[in-house]
Amino acid sequence: MKIITLSEEQFHEFSENHKYGSLYQTVSYAKVMKQEGYDYHLLGFINNSNELIGATMVLFKRIFLNYKMAYAPFGFLVDYSNNDLVEELTNKLKKLLLKQKFIYLKINPKIHCSERDRKGNILSYNPEMNDILEILQRNGYIHNGFNNFFENEKPRWNAVVKLTASNDRLYKNLSKQTRNKISKAMRHGIEIYEGTEKDLDILYEFIKKKHKRSLKYYRNILKEFHEDAKIYLAKINTESYVKKSKEEYEAELEINEQMNEELQNASRKGKDITRIINKKMESDKKLSKCQNNLVQATNYFSNYPDGLIVGGLLAIKYQNGMNLIIEGFNPKYRSFNPNYLLKWEIIKKLNLEEYKYFNLNGIVGEFREKNKYSGLNEMKLGYNASAMEYIGEFDLIINKTVYNIYQKRLGNAKKN
Repeated sequence: MKIITLSEEQFHEFSENHKYGSLYQTVSYAKVMKQEGYDYHLLGFINNSNELIGATMVLFKRIFLNYKMAYAPFGFLVDYSNNDLVEELTNKLKKLLLKQKFIYLKINPKIHCSERDRKGNILSYNPEMNDILEILQRNGYIHNGFNNFFENEKPRWNAVVKLTASNDRLYKNLSKQTRNKISKAMRHGIEIYEGTEKDLDILYEFIKKKHKRSLKYYRNILKEFHEDAKIYLAKINTESYVKKSKEEYEAELEINEQMNEELQNASRKGKDITRIINKKMESDKKLSKCQNNLVQATNYFSNYPDGLIVGGLLAIKYQNGMNLIIEGFNPKYRSFNPNYLLKWEIIKKLNLEEYKYFNLNGIVGEFREKNKYSGLNEMKLGYNASAMEYIGEFDLIINKTVYNIYQKRLGNAKKN
């Protein structure tokens, strides 16, 4: 086996057709990360017949004196079940990286362990996973564990909506809570539309506190991924909000007046009026709520006649699916549930365009015990998404002596 440098075209052609291909193993992502202080290599692995049997995009940067670390996001594009291939590739890589003053190499292969439902019950299990784990560990890759939270460079768990049915069926498969929040968003006049690069500043206001990434980082995503990078925004159509609120108020007012008539008639005839009284009290509460909504809607329309953007997300299309990168909304309008309708409208659109999945990005692998991410799981898995578990991170130590010194320095820095 030989390790060679690939052109952008060669790497793109190979990665696009590999089963472990991902948007994080692309030239576009490499160029985004170059603006974040990394450099990158596009490496190819050829056999004795000069056939390309593997490839990887490796990010790297200097971290300690003149020594560097390397990271292959979502791992090498190789057959991990082939022990001989992994062994030879690893030995070649270690020799190459040692000469170039690398300390270690991190990988997190796109190898799934299991697929689970929203309650954590296993739907399927990858029978090759244990063998692959053993092969990697045998060849010096240190597994960072089957962690359940966000300890890794990339989440080990993802929520993935499979687009395998009609939109009507997909809607019926949503959790009851998700359907209710989508309906509530629509009643509050929330509308979804596709934004442009000019809208990035607006989106950034919703996401800047969720991640340490700069506005420049997201600009570079739009620049490098071109038309595959999409911005979607959630906007309160205040005119529509007034109209819907008025319709709801008038409908409940009619019900309330009917309850009044029933109550009067029942009283005269001496009937049991407990049931009617309870219905009337319930209607009174709804009517008061509808009236408050109408007043609120009218105020919003007065202050924002052209509407008000309250949330948004950035996603990237890759091959036959879409991947959510980041989302956010104005917490002042949390009760409007813009993020619920936002994802649902995208799901419908992707399904009509015959895409196969919508990856909603990271969730956690703890389904039983209540934790601070339970709401995140509930929201994303409420779209009848599968919880996809991946094998996790591995570190391959290149220079053990320097690695130990570096780790000791890190430990001391954390103590201080």
